[in-house]
Order: sequence, then structure tokens, then C-alpha cells
Amino acid sequence: MANIFDDIMNVLMGGKPGSGSSKKPDREEEEQEKPKKEKKSGRGRKAVKNGGKVAGIILLVVLVAVLAMNATYTIGEQEQAVVTTFGVPGAVTESGLHFKIPFVQQVTKVDTTIQGFSVGFDSEDQVVDREAVMITSDFNFVDIDFYVEYRVSDPVKAVFASKQPEEILRNLAQSCIRSVVSNYDVDSVLTTGKNEIQSNIKEMLLAQMEEQDIGLQLVNITIQDSEPPTADVMAAFKNVETAKQGKETSINNANRYRNEKLPKAEADVDQILQEAESTKTRRINEAYGAVAIFNAQYEEYVKNPLVTKQRMFYETMEDVLPNLKVIIDGTDSVNTMLMDQLSGSSGQAAAGAAGSESMSGTTGGGTAGDQQGTAGSGETETGAEN
Repeated sequence: MANIFDDIMNVLMGGKPGSGSSKKPDREEEEQEKPKKEKKSGRGRKAVKNGGKVAGIILLVVLVAVLAMNATYTIGEQEQAVVTTFGVPGAVTESGLHFKIPFVQQVTKVDTTIQGFSVGFDSEDQVVDREAVMITSDFNFVDIDFYVEYRVSDPVKAVFASKQPEEILRNLAQSCIRSVVSNYDVDSVLTTGKNEIQSNIKEMLLAQMEEQDIGLQLVNITIQDSEPPTADVMAAFKNVETAKQGKETSINNANRYRNEKLPKAEADVDQILQEAESTKTRRINEAYGAVAIFNAQYEEYVKNPLVTKQRMFYETMEDVLPNLKVIIDGTDSVNTMLMDQLSGSSGQAAAGAAGSESMSGTTGGGTAGDQQGTAGSGETETGAEN
């Protein structure tokens, strides 16, 4: 081993291998070769010094390169950074190239784009029962899937306020969802109350996030799907939904029919009311006219009772006689004939009525006794005809 080591040293010092063999040279040879060895060792020491300088220069270049690489960082357009200097954080919101103190300042980049997570189903659209199954106010179970969208509003709080801000937001969302859903019945959750439920959940979740202050901002929360938890219940709810749709269709048809008929009925009612008002006005005016005529006749009757009676009698006969049936009582038998069956009787009766009217007009200016005689003759003729 000593010989091998000597050979290696001789090679490094510029000598030849084998010079360190087991054969011991004589003292004279050693003394003669001693100046040569001293020269060779001086050259080796000089080479070692030059190699150390080169290694130092290389190490220095590497150190400068490492420091230069750690002295800069770049922020994208949709990013912000949190720079920590001796444990004190600060936010950097401007995009582009920035500088820092190597090994003193630490940089944590934060994505500020809109992100999201699902509640009730996983990335493969499989239902997660422990998140999706909820109970309603009427003690029914439903499967509800939500999707929550959020973004980083404060990068410093998002990095240092909590270790897992997204997990905190997920827990808050589940708590608010269950609290709101428990206030509605199963029909509202499955059909008509989805928009109201979303609005109430968002309002409650915003209040919770403001209280926790974890550096995240809620963008939106939506119901992806809601259905009964089992196939049998799902089929029953589908039947109920179909019945509700049929009910709404019937109601809409009834409303349409009402809207079609109601205006016409209202128009008919208006027309009837107008006709009734017109008839009422006409009857009232006719009554007032009849009262006025009666009062005028009564005033004349008070002045001349007998003349007024006779005039009224003649006017009544003029209206009655043309439509009167005539009965002739013969000696042998009784024959009943209508006025229109007597060919000449109707004309003669009309002429006789006209003659009696002219006679009454002529005798109207006579004495009261003549008028009574005329009235008596007229009553006698009427009795004979009867």
C-alpha cells in the first residue's frame, strides 16, 4: 500500500511510477537526486495554488448566479403576490417583473381568477351522500347539488389568515345550505322555490364570510340539481310534478276562457243597464205626461162634468166599435156572424159612427137637455145592438 501511494504521489508531482519501489537506493543516489525532487515539489505546489484560484472563481460565479436568480420574480395578469420580509407580509398587486432580497424576502403567488367547487357531487358527477342529502321542513329527504364560485379578494389574508381558506368556505357553504333548506318544504325545494333558496343562501353566506374575513369573496352559488333520494320516491315526485303541471294548464285554460267571455258579458251588462235606464226614463216621462193629461182633464171635468163625460164616452166608443162582434137575434132562429163576414155591415157601421160623431159635434153647442137626449138615444142604440 505504501508503494502504491508513493507511485500516485510521484505521478501527481510529475514523477514516474515505480520510483517508490521496495528497493532502497543508496544514500549517495538520494543525495544526488535531492535537488531534483525539491524543484519538482515547487512546481506541484504552484499548480495546486492555481487550481484553488480557479475553483474559487467558479464557486463565486455560481453563487452570483444563484443570487441573481433569487433576486427577481414575475407576477402574471391574473395573479398577486405576498412578499414576506423578516416575517412581515405585504401584498404586491402589479403584474410584471419585480425584485426582492435573496434569502431575506419570500414570495407567495396567489391566483385571483374566479374559482369554484361543488357541494353534493364530485369531479366525476357522482353524488356525495354526506353533502347532498338534506332534510326539509316537512321532514322529507332530498338530494341537492350546489356549485360555489369565489375569488381571492385579499391575498395577505388568504395566505396567512388560515391554512385552508377554501375548506373553510366549503364548510360555511354547507352550513348555510342546510340551514336555508330546512326552512322550506320538499315541494318548494324541488320545484318553485329554487331561486328564493339560492338568494337566501347567498345572503347568509356573504354575512358569514364577512364575519370570518378569510380573504375570499363569494361570486355566486347556484343549485345544479335537486331530486328525491330514492328511485321510488323520485317516480312519485315526478307524478306529482306532472299533476301540478296539468293543474296549471287547466288553470291557464280557465283563465283564458274567462278572459274571452268576461269582456263580452260586461258589454252585455252595460247594454242591459243602458236599455233599462232608457226604459226607466221613458216610463217616467210617460207617467209625468199621463199625470199632466189627467190633471188637465180633471180641471175641465170640474168646470163642465156632463160635457166631459160625454166626450170621454164618444172617444171610448170610437175605439171599441170597429172591433166589436155583432150578434143578430132573428124571429125564427139566432145567427151569430162576425163583423167582417157582413159585406156591407162594416161600411155601414163606419158611416153610422161618422154620422153620429158629426151629429154630436153639431149638437155640442145646444142646450144641456138636447145633449142628454142624444146621449140617451146613443145608449138605446147600443143596447139594441147588444
